[in-house]
Amino acid sequence: MLQFGMPTLIENKTLEDNISLCKELGLKFIELNMNFPEYQVEQLENTDRLLKLADEAGIYFTIHLDENLNIADFNSLVTGAYLETVQRSIAVMKKLLPLRDKYGDSTQPLTLNMHMHHGIYITLPDKKVQMYDRDFDTYMKSFATFRTLVSEWIGEDDILVVVENTDGFRDYEKKSIEYLLESPKFGLTWDIGHSKAIGEKDVPYILEHRDRLVHFHIHDGSENPPKNHLALGDGEIDLQDRLSLAESRNARCVLETKTIEALRKSVKWLGDKGRMS
Repeated sequence: MLQFGMPTLIENKTLEDNISLCKELGLKFIELNMNFPEYQVEQLENTDRLLKLADEAGIYFTIHLDENLNIADFNSLVTGAYLETVQRSIAVMKKLLPLRDKYGDSTQPLTLNMHMHHGIYITLPDKKVQMYDRDFDTYMKSFATFRTLVSEWIGEDDILVVVENTDGFRDYEKKSIEYLLESPKFGLTWDIGHSKAIGEKDVPYILEHRDRLVHFHIHDGSENPPKNHLALGDGEIDLQDRLSLAESRNARCVLETKTIEALRKSVKWLGDKGRMS
């Protein structure tokens, strides 16, 4: 049976609110989102509190790293801050692993989800030039450092940094992702709504690397007009096909809607389809 969890929801003002909803809906975990001020690394490092609250509810946690995370910024002061954030977040995850073993599936690595930062671009009269494409060698040196450090920080623990698709991987990003995937400490997240909203242009690349899929963001979506983060059943995605792939990969699934109402509807849809007990 697939493991389903929920995202951090903006309507919930506190961690306790999110936990209460997670327990009520029979979900297994919460993906703590570091885009929220209350889930910055300093707060997450209060692991005694996280462990106590999760243990009382019988759930566990994964982490969604800040979407602004940019480990290839040309300013070394910026990259240094983001690398420290990742290092400290991995240290948090190590302390939270017992929750996964107690309330989740110990065959599924605990994940830190990350986006690829596109970097800035320069607009010319006839085109836009991505700076990471222009200075690709410098860009890749940053990813070489990142891969080495993450591998060292994780060590032998059952933790993965997983790269999520958003609005279409750039060619230079595909090369850096393939480089990261050469390390067993990295994997892929498939956000099925994001890919639908951009005409599924990332799907061939994702399926080419399906053996590295370990995490899914599950929500409905449409191409025209482009929409995602819809409740399950409210869009155009072949959800059963995507869920079957997730199941075949033994992947963890976040029901990544943005509202409580949509989350409730999605849980009901899964129950009606026999996907949740």
